[in-house]
Amino acid sequence: MGTSGADAQGAQPLDAHLVERRIDGTTLLSGGFLEVRRDNVLLPDGSKATREYVQHPGAVAIIPVLDDGRLVLVRQYRYPLQKVLLEWPAGKLERGEEQLACARRELQEETGFVAREWAYAGEIHNAAAYSSESIWLWFARGLQAGPARPDAGEFVETVTMSLIEVEALEARGDLPDVKTLVGLRWLQQMQAGHKACTWHSSGAGPAL
Repeated sequence: MGTSGADAQGAQPLDAHLVERRIDGTTLLSGGFLEVRRDNVLLPDGSKATREYVQHPGAVAIIPVLDDGRLVLVRQYRYPLQKVLLEWPAGKLERGEEQLACARRELQEETGFVAREWAYAGEIHNAAAYSSESIWLWFARGLQAGPARPDAGEFVETVTMSLIEVEALEARGDLPDVKTLVGLRWLQQMQAGHKACTWHSSGAGPAL
């Protein structure tokens, strides 16, 4: 999903005075699906600097809404933080996988639910200072329950909560996950009529 008039690095012509241009670089670490890179860059004033960052394939997150208005979330232990977080179901894109296909797969794997309708919500960069990761958020409704199919080594707990309950957690500071906070905000905007979304039946519409 590009922006018209942007150059190859995603900057608008009027942003040329801010753009850093890659000279060369190296891969510091190549893991299972992440790469840690160090690039030498040319700054707008002609000086040079280094940038270390994580190259990430991107991910999707799903905001599932049951027919009675309750929301489907997951509780998952996040090892880097050493704590359990409440989040929207989410997962990384496989090589060559379309966003919507990934969203369907992750929703069913983590929660067991299959959605009848989907609507694209938007894209976020959750750690732009040191990661290339984009997360694409999708709304899902018309949910049908089924067995969860987590990946080997993946342990998640599915929970359902009302919007009021989730908002109360956010108000107390107990909802620190970025994609979940943004998704909650976009859900509130959509339900208030301030965010337009186009719904498509499962298997139809843009895959993006």
